[in-house]
Amino acid sequence: MGITKLADLIRSEAPGAVSYKDISDYTGKVIALDTSIVVNQFRAATPSLSPLTGVFFRTLTFLEHDIKPVFVFDGKPPGEKTAVLERRAEAAGWSSPNRTGTASQRTNECLHLLKLLGVPVIQAPGDAEALCAWLLREGTVDAVASEDMDTLPFGASILIRQLNAKRDSEVIEYCLPKLLEKLQITHQEIAGLGPKRALTLIQKHRTIENVVLHVNRKTHPVPQFWKYKEARKIFLDAPQTVAPELTWTEPDEEALVGFLCHVKRIKEDRVRRRMEKFRQMRESKREEREKEMAAGRNRQTRMDDFFRVTRKRHQSVEAAESLSSNRKQPKSK
Repeated sequence: MGITKLADLIRSEAPGAVSYKDISDYTGKVIALDTSIVVNQFRAATPSLSPLTGVFFRTLTFLEHDIKPVFVFDGKPPGEKTAVLERRAEAAGWSSPNRTGTASQRTNECLHLLKLLGVPVIQAPGDAEALCAWLLREGTVDAVASEDMDTLPFGASILIRQLNAKRDSEVIEYCLPKLLEKLQITHQEIAGLGPKRALTLIQKHRTIENVVLHVNRKTHPVPQFWKYKEARKIFLDAPQTVAPELTWTEPDEEALVGFLCHVKRIKEDRVRRRMEKFRQMRESKREEREKEMAAGRNRQTRMDDFFRVTRKRHQSVEAAESLSSNRKQPKSK
């Protein structure tokens, strides 16, 4: 769907809702991912390679860090999303977007790969982002990882962007409750959120209906066929499904080699080397945990620690806000 410049707006108006972390901060957490976004990332970054290669490497990276990924697949998309899907299909070089929700060959191959990797997959009844957010609200997962900011208006309380293992890469985490508190709006109201002007109007009039009644139609004309009620319904209505039981198993190396190398023609030595590194990393981390537990320094964290800030950049933002508050209200203490 896309909310124009939402990330810029949050950084400008609610920087306290953004924190900067490392992939290791999510050790032991269950993370839901919108599979189509993950696949499209790799297709755009390496168009000459199968995106399955990227999914294979990225998933093993998550598992090495003891992150438990849950891959969610799109179902039948809402009609209101047709224009967005057509633009994405055009950018990706596809003839047309999938409007039926029927699994394509690419989807089936990705499903097969993830099952061989031993990670759970879920078929959403509709939009995968909506189901990811719902899984978080239900307590089935701890956070949602996606590059699409739409995940926030779908109701995901914790959105993670740039969750990868690149050296010096900074993981960005958005906290919806902090965002709503700072902007002084509700989740229902964020579904109508746009750029800064739209935020001001929503804060003043609270609903899109009231904005339409009070906005200057000459300077801000209302589109004739603006389906804002339908769009709001997409964001707010919970998916009609049941929370699944999630299970993770060890990757099946021989089956992975058979599929990736003999079927998809990926070089076998590359797959074997990555699996060997995976085993070594897992064994190394297991030994580290055993040593720490023996020394009485069990690193099992409390839920509060999951959301801790680990970057000085965010600490400086909080310090600046605190200093600004003290200057404005010197007698408030």
